[in-house]
Order: sequence, then C-alpha cells, then structure tokens
Amino acid sequence: MDFDVKEKIRQLAEPVVVSEGMELIHVECMKMHSRWIVRMFLDKEGGIALDDCAKISNQLGDIFDIREVINGPYTLEVSSPGFDRPISRDEDFLKFRNRKVDVKTAVKIEGIRNFHGMLLDYIEEGGRKLVLVELAGKIYRIPRQDVLKANLADAEQSLLKRN
Repeated sequence: MDFDVKEKIRQLAEPVVVSEGMELIHVECMKMHSRWIVRMFLDKEGGIALDDCAKISNQLGDIFDIREVINGPYTLEVSSPGFDRPISRDEDFLKFRNRKVDVKTAVKIEGIRNFHGMLLDYIEEGGRKLVLVELAGKIYRIPRQDVLKANLADAEQSLLKRN
C-alpha cells in the first residue's frame, strides 16, 4: 500500500477517533497473501478498552468500504499502542523525550541501524528534522527521514507513568 493510501486512511480515521475522545497514534498497512492488514493504534486518558476498539473499528470499516480506500480485501485491526508504543508523529518524538526507545534506520548511521537508547530530543536544524538518541554515552543525530521504525522501549517506566 503506498504512502498516499496510508495517509488517506489517517485523514479519514483521525476525525472519527478524535470525536470519540481518543487519539490516533499510528497506522500500519501490510500486504499478506490474499489481503491487506490495516492496523490502527489508539490511546486516550486512562487507556483504551476493548469496547473503544470495537466502536472505532465498526465506524471506520464502514467509512473505508464506502470510500473504497483500500483496493481489495482487508482486515482492520484496532488496538491500544501497548507498552512498546510506536513513535511515528513529530509530536510523539517531542512527547517522549527522556524515555528509552528502539529506533531502526533505513541506512547505517556511524555503523549502526538499530539504536536502543534514550530519546534526548527532536529538533530541526538546517531544514532537517533530527532525532537525538543517546546510546552508550554517545549522542547520535538521526535524520527523521531515515527512521524506519521507532518504539518506546521502557515498558516498566510506561506502566509507572500510567498509574
């Protein structure tokens, strides 16, 4: 599924999710053998319940079908982001500063593609957005466009912050 379809899914889903008092955290689209898997991660103050996921899934399934956004059969999965919450939006990189993260890059940066360290900051410098990650006492400046995937890595700290 190309970026435009994923973005269209986000644009259609965001107002529905917000109207129900939730936040759309992340959208993933994967091609399986005979169908697409569309995963959406939601959050809200106090956490997401199964009923929240079912309500959003029913509403969005109808919208996606009517708008024919997804070409072919698909499965829509709606869930909470979990302890290893994806970090995919600019505001997420800012929100989760000083938290442990796992970052996978498209290219090696100083010989590394998988970073497990502390997210120090998210800045713009010279027209480029940079993710600053500290790993083993060294600060790496990772260009945002090179980030394939980023997730929170400190499940125990996440649990403590929710309580």
